[in-house]
Amino acid sequence: MASVTYSTGVPESAQLHAVRRRKEFFSKGLIYTLLIVGAFIFTLPLIVMVSTSLKSFTEINTYPPTFLPNQIVTTNYAEAWGFQTTNFPRWTFNTVFIVVATLPGVVLTSSLCAYGFARLNFPGRNLWFMLTLASIMLPNQVTLIPLYILFHKLGWLNTFAPLIVPAWFGGGALNIFLMRQFFMQIPRDLDEAAIIDGAGHLTIWWKIYMPLARPALISVALLTVLTIWNDFLGPFIYLSTPDNFTLALGLNSFRGYFAQIPRNDYIMAISTLMVLPMILMFLLAQRYIVQGFITSGLKG
Repeated sequence: MASVTYSTGVPESAQLHAVRRRKEFFSKGLIYTLLIVGAFIFTLPLIVMVSTSLKSFTEINTYPPTFLPNQIVTTNYAEAWGFQTTNFPRWTFNTVFIVVATLPGVVLTSSLCAYGFARLNFPGRNLWFMLTLASIMLPNQVTLIPLYILFHKLGWLNTFAPLIVPAWFGGGALNIFLMRQFFMQIPRDLDEAAIIDGAGHLTIWWKIYMPLARPALISVALLTVLTIWNDFLGPFIYLSTPDNFTLALGLNSFRGYFAQIPRNDYIMAISTLMVLPMILMFLLAQRYIVQGFITSGLKG
């Protein structure tokens, strides 16, 4: 059967294909344009921070302000890092110490709780899991006073214990939920085969589930490191001695030194140094993070 043609002599199927390709090209172009504009808007504060950290004190206080530095001043980083009234090396060590001491507790206990919710049948399992999820909606400020009184009676104030020990008891409701969703995707045939071979639940969790859950574990670890690295309220409440400050708390005290004459070049330089490790860590682990969230059923 001959194909129907228009006055142009071009077959109808070819014209429809051309129209579809033009629509597809236009829609993709629009989507990519919106993504580029959105990415620029979200990265603009980071660009301004880095740009300000490379300006001289005179240029920062000129009007109208410049977007990019006329002359790059890299000495702001060294001068701010070694400022006489601060101790950023000590504060960095404190923050890294808290991260290293907290991370194993979060990963191990959250995955262990998640395994129980995903694979063990015990009375009230669904109720306990719902209560665990409900705790996500509970603001930290609600439990702040009871926890402060508890840590005061234990003699833990002005120590790192309030920032480390709680992480070893569950690892956080969000992390439990993320790991539980991941474990639910693992076939039960692996459990049954391991049980036939004489393995217990702890062996199954450690030797089967933990290796398979590497993407989810990396996602939990990254979220934990990011939370601890940027945490200000916890150190502000429990730490009082400058030698025990973390980076977030130290940066706030550093900003207070320039209340009369703001040195935004120094403040932005330290802020850039503080943000840089998190950006590098995210770039290195983003493949595992996306895989962990998608496999856990948390697709957007």
